Amino acid sequence: MVSPMLYAYVMTDLPYRYKASMQGISRCSARAAAIGRCGALALLMAAEAFAESSGAHRVGLADYREGYDSAQYATRSEAILTAKGAPLPLAELANAAPLGLPPLSQSLDPDEVDLGRQLFFDRRLSGNANLSCAMCHVPEQGFTQNELATPVGDEGRGGRRNAPSLYNVGYQDLLFWDGRESSLEEQIWSPLLARNEMANVSRDAVLERLSNISALQQRFTTLYPEGLTEATLGRALAAYQRSLSSAGSAFDRWFFSPEGDSTNPLPAEARRGYEVFRRSGCQSCHLVNSDYALFTDGRFHNTGTGLRRVERGDQPQQVQIAPGVFINLTVAVETETFIDHGRIEVTGSPTDQWRYRTPSLRNVALTGPYMHDGSLSTLEAVVAFYSDGGGGDPRQDPRVRPLHLSTEDQQALVAFLHSLTADNVDALVSDARSITVGDIRR
Repeated sequence: MVSPMLYAYVMTDLPYRYKASMQGISRCSARAAAIGRCGALALLMAAEAFAESSGAHRVGLADYREGYDSAQYATRSEAILTAKGAPLPLAELANAAPLGLPPLSQSLDPDEVDLGRQLFFDRRLSGNANLSCAMCHVPEQGFTQNELATPVGDEGRGGRRNAPSLYNVGYQDLLFWDGRESSLEEQIWSPLLARNEMANVSRDAVLERLSNISALQQRFTTLYPEGLTEATLGRALAAYQRSLSSAGSAFDRWFFSPEGDSTNPLPAEARRGYEVFRRSGCQSCHLVNSDYALFTDGRFHNTGTGLRRVERGDQPQQVQIAPGVFINLTVAVETETFIDHGRIEVTGSPTDQWRYRTPSLRNVALTGPYMHDGSLSTLEAVVAFYSDGGGGDPRQDPRVRPLHLSTEDQQALVAFLHSLTADNVDALVSDARSITVGDIRR
């Protein structure tokens, strides 16, 4: 329930664009305005306003590493230490389905989501108690990593693929870049057990470690009749991930609102970018339906990136170790980590060589670097890559062909992609940071 004080705060102190959205709440009855979907919307707006304040967690807080190649680079990481967070009713908001998204396939339980959120940030899930899920899926960085093309796991071991963003992961039928899992509940064990990720020796070792935390054990016993098991650990973590529904973007308000958003119309360049998107065939893989858009077909395609990676060499020749400080590698580093054949590793079919899952474009402006290997650092680079016809693999998807887009068309397409940033991204960050890491008393 949203308190009268909070509701009054929402109605009086929100930025203008959120006040405009409150028209929907004003049509609710007094009781409905305090509970249910209207109440959840009010609380989301309050958290958004809070996240926009100078002391709140939000997307982009601290370092994006602009200028990191310069010796004059100055860190902003200290902002993380003093920023504040505000919890959201994540289950209620996700169950309501934001504008532009369909309903989730299953209803979320608030207690399960809360437990999953706490676990997501707990380093004790890793073998050495030094890594959490959130260290590869950083809330302030679009629930991925903006700073690294591929993540670094236990004891500095490198990963071979870019950390996929978790926005709207609850709508995915197949998970990971190669689609090797179909269940979020079961998916958790892949990173938990991988030697170059969280490096647990077995499932039993994870459960034994967590069962020795009495307060955590009690929360599982209270929530699940069977207590802490492989299945219930998966259910809790999956519930939090499913709650990261994120839509209601400028594009959504323009495209899916019954009468459009007259208070905040989509800029002309972004509208033209959407026409370029349609005309160029991008929509054949990044689907837009009449009443919702996941911006992915959930299938696997060869864009030429895999071949391009092989041709340029798997190992970087130069590594930056500090602002303005670079070293040239003289030896190979964990070469086996970087061998990547794509979906063929799952299916065994030669036609799946270097095929990877189509990522959603929702919030794509926040989730760079791009491609399965993080090899393209900006949206401009991605658009240019496709305009030029992809990586040039003779076996790549025939839809990936030279588009010969003009500079103006490429700029418009980038503007359209920026319009897909949801209206709740800052609130999700603030919610994520409302817990104390390692503290399972909440």
